[in-house]
Amino acid sequence: MSETILKAMNVSKIYGKHKALDKVSIEIKRGMIYGLIGENGAGKSTFMRTVMGLISIDEGDIELFGESSTKGLQHARRKMGQSIETPALYPDLTARENLRVQAANGGVSEREIDNLLRLMSLEDTGKKKVKNFSLGMRQRLAIASTLITNPEFLILDEPTNGLDPSGIVEMREIIQRLVKDRGITVLLSSHLLDELSQIANHYGILHKGKLISELSREQLASETRQYIELETSEIHKAVVVLDKMGIKEYEVVNGTEINIYERLEDVASINRSLVLANVNVSRIGTTRQKLEDYFLQLTGGTIHA
Repeated sequence: MSETILKAMNVSKIYGKHKALDKVSIEIKRGMIYGLIGENGAGKSTFMRTVMGLISIDEGDIELFGESSTKGLQHARRKMGQSIETPALYPDLTARENLRVQAANGGVSEREIDNLLRLMSLEDTGKKKVKNFSLGMRQRLAIASTLITNPEFLILDEPTNGLDPSGIVEMREIIQRLVKDRGITVLLSSHLLDELSQIANHYGILHKGKLISELSREQLASETRQYIELETSEIHKAVVVLDKMGIKEYEVVNGTEINIYERLEDVASINRSLVLANVNVSRIGTTRQKLEDYFLQLTGGTIHA
């Protein structure tokens, strides 16, 4: 059985009358890239802070690397690295100097600093000060600083937030490389399910402090499955034709749209049958449910960037 890195059981955090976290239970095993998805204020950062020990919990239990006692958790957290919100970087120092500061008490060699700069594509920054770095460069340096202690478990809060498309792709590749080459387990957050779907292999959806769904990459693909989208002004006549064809997996979305979830390879024959029955077909074709639409279905709300 895979080793459990984090096990959070019924974790709650309460501020006055507001429950920032409401009995959240999450289990992360070694090698996972676990993505927390939720709108701003859903509790993502709060949960990460409880795992790091930056804030206390009011209810529940947290177990890290099999440790759950106060002393055991303190020891386990030494195996972790984190970059939550604004990273602690020194703007008037270079990338190398920043890493040297981080490494001062860790006995980290100059060679390891070279490796981290290379890993984060920062080896050519030379004497350039961090205050003159792009956002993407600062994000990469922040992650490099968390890797100084060679952590086994890495927590990243919105690591792609504010990055341009090329920076997002680069950050995605770095995270996947850390898991593949260094064996690091990662917990990261985002308010964009589509972005997380390209990095993570397991997902937890937080909404108003509650974990409303957990699923694997395969389950997410199944939930957001491909289907035939049919648009017609004659819904009732179209339904009769589908029933006669033996098609049972369909959904009438509104007064002009039907989603068909079977016989995806038979678009042409379905269209032919509808036309022969004198059904006015405005549009028909295969599509896939958008991940953000799926997220909105679960939460019943809107995403606020």
